[in-house]
Amino acid sequence: MPTEPEIETPAAGLRRQLADRLEKDGRLRSREWRAAVGAVPRHAFVPRFYRESDVPGVTTWEPVTPETVGQEEWLGLVYTDETWVTQFDSRDIDWSDPQPVSNATPTSSSTLPSLVVRMLDDLDVHEGMHVLEIGTGTGYSTALMCHRLGSEAVTSIETDEGVARRAREALAGSGYTPHLFVGDGRAGHLDGAPYDRLIATCGFRNIPPAWLEQVLPGGVILTTLRGWMRSLGLVKLIVTGDSANGWFSEDEPSFMIARQQDAPESLGVLPGPDDGTERRATYGPGVLTSSGPAFMAQLAAPDVRSFSMAVDGGPVSTFVLDSVTDSFAVLVPVDSGWQVRQGGPRRLWDAVESAVATWEVYGSPSTAAFGLTVSRDAQVVWLGNPNGPQWPLPS
Repeated sequence: MPTEPEIETPAAGLRRQLADRLEKDGRLRSREWRAAVGAVPRHAFVPRFYRESDVPGVTTWEPVTPETVGQEEWLGLVYTDETWVTQFDSRDIDWSDPQPVSNATPTSSSTLPSLVVRMLDDLDVHEGMHVLEIGTGTGYSTALMCHRLGSEAVTSIETDEGVARRAREALAGSGYTPHLFVGDGRAGHLDGAPYDRLIATCGFRNIPPAWLEQVLPGGVILTTLRGWMRSLGLVKLIVTGDSANGWFSEDEPSFMIARQQDAPESLGVLPGPDDGTERRATYGPGVLTSSGPAFMAQLAAPDVRSFSMAVDGGPVSTFVLDSVTDSFAVLVPVDSGWQVRQGGPRRLWDAVESAVATWEVYGSPSTAAFGLTVSRDAQVVWLGNPNGPQWPLPS
């Protein structure tokens, strides 16, 4: 590993270039955050990482270190606007002999800087404020906040002990000493409350009640919401005592889901060929993957996952399974359309089609047309205004 003096001179130039690009693209909009991007050494927080290989076939990630690709290429990649994976399947990587990784799920990463600074800008912080960060990760975004507000003003929680340890070492080595804790981010950190701002860098299925209790009235909660199929997107809430209201962003960033809310391993019970009742489907399985309709499908069926496969040599069918209620829908291609077979306590495809149809009636709007109201009793996503069409988040 090259020494810090050998790295810092080229790294400083690369940081300025990164800040220039982010500013030109409209992502870096304040001199304070520009100063932070120009000062915080991202290479200290991602000294080694994985990038996705371009080899066709099974998705494979290849290790990137100064030793594997050379210092110049490694450092150049560190300061590009890319997300770099730093952990798979919640297990530490043996960096003494890093190998390509396949058939694995990324569980920690350094998020692309443009999204990091966009979220920090949306957080609307000012001198003297205290911030709670959920998901320390590599510590890079934590360091940016420390540079902007001072280390004493920043508290960060990470659920993974190994990830937290590496972040703590990188932060200390870069001169930052925020309040760092290992635990379940849904509980926040009561001892440091109240906070003026709360930012989450992993996805949640709902807003944890503890966050409302620990953020001051008038304070901001900024987080991504997601389900087991996809991300719903970034939402910014203003806290008003024991409730909060706000709007989704135009963008639809997708963060890894909080580990405590990850989907169960079992997809649910596969239906038999004669289970359920059939009808002609208005929409086919494409609504599960196209941006706007998929957003609606996730709202309508928050506990659902789907997959496609051929059954007994027949056509490829799409299975939509709800492991919470054991409800199901199976979509089978027929002449110029789709047939759906549904069963269980919920008619899943009825709910999905109703939500997509509502979205179309309202002009197929972007996520920025949706808002969220959170109270002690319910959490509801609405379209247009709080009295518009509504979909509850899972409790």
